[in-house]
Amino acid sequence: MLENLKRSRDQLLEETQNLTDAQWNFKESPDRWSIRQVTEHIGIWELLLQREVSLAYMAGPQPDLAATAKPDSVNINYLKDSTPHFAPEYTKPFTYSVPMGINSGKDNITWFLKMRNESIDFLTTTQEDMRSYFGRPGRSIHYVYLSTYGHTYRHLQQISKIKHHHNYPK
Repeated sequence: MLENLKRSRDQLLEETQNLTDAQWNFKESPDRWSIRQVTEHIGIWELLLQREVSLAYMAGPQPDLAATAKPDSVNINYLKDSTPHFAPEYTKPFTYSVPMGINSGKDNITWFLKMRNESIDFLTTTQEDMRSYFGRPGRSIHYVYLSTYGHTYRHLQQISKIKHHHNYPK
């Protein structure tokens, strides 16, 4: 889990380093997100998932809920699913996971890095079993961190697709 958090962080940095304003803001079509918007969305979810981890951690270990946990493969397979996921479907009745586009791409990366590095530092130093902390039945901290790096990988694929569009600025 820790290595995947680091790897997905590093891949996002690699994919976004040295982008021009035109590249940050390019959209495949008017209804699609730019790389700037994708990175804002990743940062928003990083914050939301950290909040979920924080609440679970503050609640203390709940090993009795381990029986409610889904196998890792369920979450991983869902995140690998290539069908479109629509952000507002996960945040009903709100749309806070839809990027507003008011941050620069570099600011989105700074925001993402702050939160991701805090998660990595936490997981590097803790001796706690992340599978015994639950914010709600079925979603341990371990599960949340699988979602965290899986979500980043999913959007790395989206960024790659944007960059390979025939009109993407060179």
